[in-house]
Amino acid sequence: FLVADTRHVIREAAKKSCFVCYKLGASITCCEMGCDRTFHLPCAPDGQCVTQYFGAYRSFCWEHRPQQAVQARPSQDNTCSICLDTVENKISYKTMGCPTCQDARFHRHCIQRLALHSGIGFRCPCCLNQDPFMMEMLTMGIRLSKSPPSWESVQAVIPLGERHGRCDASTCLCPGGREHAEEEGPWQLRLCSSCAAEGTHHHCSSLGNSTYSWECNTC
Repeated sequence: FLVADTRHVIREAAKKSCFVCYKLGASITCCEMGCDRTFHLPCAPDGQCVTQYFGAYRSFCWEHRPQQAVQARPSQDNTCSICLDTVENKISYKTMGCPTCQDARFHRHCIQRLALHSGIGFRCPCCLNQDPFMMEMLTMGIRLSKSPPSWESVQAVIPLGERHGRCDASTCLCPGGREHAEEEGPWQLRLCSSCAAEGTHHHCSSLGNSTYSWECNTC
C-alpha cells in the first residue's frame, strides 16, 4: 500500500506546475484551505514561500505564509545585526526580526546561515534569547541544526591558529591528492568564505581563476 501511495503522489505531482518557474513536477502545495498553489522546494525562496521544518512540515505560498508581528524600531537603524549591511525599513520575507527584543534585524539568508552554524546554540544575535526566538524562526521557515556549534567542532579537530588545508569536494581531481595545494592555478585551495572549515581546489569545484570567494554546501 505504501508503494502504491507513493506512486500515486509522484503521478499527481507530475501533473502540477510550479507557480514560480511554471515547470511541471511541483510536489508542494500551500497548506492554506482553498489555495491550490504548488511549487518546487528549490523555487520556494524565489516565490517567497515558507516551509516549516518541524511538526507536520507545512508549506505556504507567498500570500498565506506566516507573518512576523514585530514592531517598528524607534532607532531606525536599518542594518543587519549579522552582516551589518542595510536591510529594509520594514519586516518582510527577506528582512526578519527578533520577537523578544524587538530590536534585532537581519536578512533571512543571514539568520539561516547562523542557524545552521550555531546548531543547538542558536539564539538571537542581539539579546541572546533562545527558546521564544528559536520557535519564531522555526515558524518563519528557518531550518535548525541539532549539531553542536560548527566553531566548537572545528576547534576540537583543528588546533587553534592552524588553517584548514584539504579539498573537501565530493570528488577531488587533484593528482597530488586532497591535501596538495598550489599558490595559483587549478590546484589552488579555496576555503569557504563563511566558515573556513571546508575547502576545495579551484578545478574540483569548477571555479575560475578570478573567483575570490566560495561557500561550502553547508553555508
